[in-house]
Amino acid sequence: MVIRQVITEPFHIKINGKWLHIDQETLAKHPGGIAMTAYRDTDATTAFHIFHSGSKLAYQMIKELSTNNTNYEPTKEQEVSETLSVLDDEVIGSWNLDAQRIETINRNFNHFRVQVRKLGLFEANNTFYFRKICEAIGLLSLAIFLQLQERFILSALILGLAWQQLGWLIHEYAHHQHFKNHYWNDLTSYIVGNLLQGFSSGGWKEQHNMHHAATNVIGRDGDINLLPFWAVVPSDLQQMQGSWILKIIPYQHIYWTIAFPFLRISWLLQSIIFVANMSNSCFEIHRKRATIERLALLLHWCMILLQLYYLPTFQIRLIYFFISQLFAGFLLAHVVTYNHYSTQKFKHDDLILNSYVCLQLHTTRNMRPGILIDWLWGGLNYQIEHHLFPSMPRHNLKTVMPLVKEFCMKNNLPYMVNGYFEGWLMEIQQMAAIGKLAQRIYHQN
Repeated sequence: MVIRQVITEPFHIKINGKWLHIDQETLAKHPGGIAMTAYRDTDATTAFHIFHSGSKLAYQMIKELSTNNTNYEPTKEQEVSETLSVLDDEVIGSWNLDAQRIETINRNFNHFRVQVRKLGLFEANNTFYFRKICEAIGLLSLAIFLQLQERFILSALILGLAWQQLGWLIHEYAHHQHFKNHYWNDLTSYIVGNLLQGFSSGGWKEQHNMHHAATNVIGRDGDINLLPFWAVVPSDLQQMQGSWILKIIPYQHIYWTIAFPFLRISWLLQSIIFVANMSNSCFEIHRKRATIERLALLLHWCMILLQLYYLPTFQIRLIYFFISQLFAGFLLAHVVTYNHYSTQKFKHDDLILNSYVCLQLHTTRNMRPGILIDWLWGGLNYQIEHHLFPSMPRHNLKTVMPLVKEFCMKNNLPYMVNGYFEGWLMEIQQMAAIGKLAQRIYHQN
């Protein structure tokens, strides 16, 4: 969860063949927050339909904006002014297809998306989500029971597992996968997220919607902005020149995995910061929901302190706290780092942004499925399917997988799937490549 700085200057996006002017007032009213800005001066047609399928409010908003559409076309000067300087082409993708091929792929995917919807694969199973919530609450209850039995280490580990499973639930409710009415999804996300997990629902959406809209796009996707401790792309190193941090970047592939357990603590801190500043957000939806998010997060920490209070000594409280938090962090991190850090990154002005489906397929890797993996990973081992259809319920991702593979084969598009250690090794290799470049720059200076 890396919250990006919001740029609120007016811009244009293209939807259904029309350029729409997005001013500050329109952006402020956007329920999806910052994600819209990923498609500044770009065709966002497919992305719009993917993220807003079934939303009457979204389609009404586009209808109103279309009445004032202009003959706007982005100029070369505007594109150049935003170009990010890159020191090297390591890990940076280059995607060049002619306009006709791009149009064909986009048209084929839009037809495919409609077919998938007709199959009923966007319909959620209430029993499934009731069971998943019961599983998470059951794990929380087991952790408390074991604490009362003075099985403190085991209790802390079970609590960490519960938090990981709750992480998948806040992810699903933030994507509106369960209920057709977004109100109930949002309300449930405050319970499984802010209250039981300690993660801000609004903060998660702000980061995660942008990640989906511009996956692995430099300067857009906050997930690949890990400064100052990691450089994911060569342009990150420019910002480190003159800093002592540049000395340790050559070793980032070594401490990358070691840092996995600290992910949850990082997200907890970012959630607190985000919620504390919600009243000052430029987005109306965050200002309106600041109170409920703050109350739910406050109750979470009250429950944590109460639980720690009933442990016998300060030393045990400290050990219990860090074991539970760090174990949950590792369980989350070994999943969320797998799918994208091992794939190519793209400049924000690359042509691939003209094809939502191509961007997702070139930047996303699946983990080989299995009964245990499907449960432990919360369905995110089907990351390709999830990125193509973010609002599809978890339990249908396995069903749509062979259809996606067939679509990729017919359209000569990549479908990347590996075992865990293969994907992890590719992450490490990319980190090491940037590390070598950092070492070169450091010695040159």
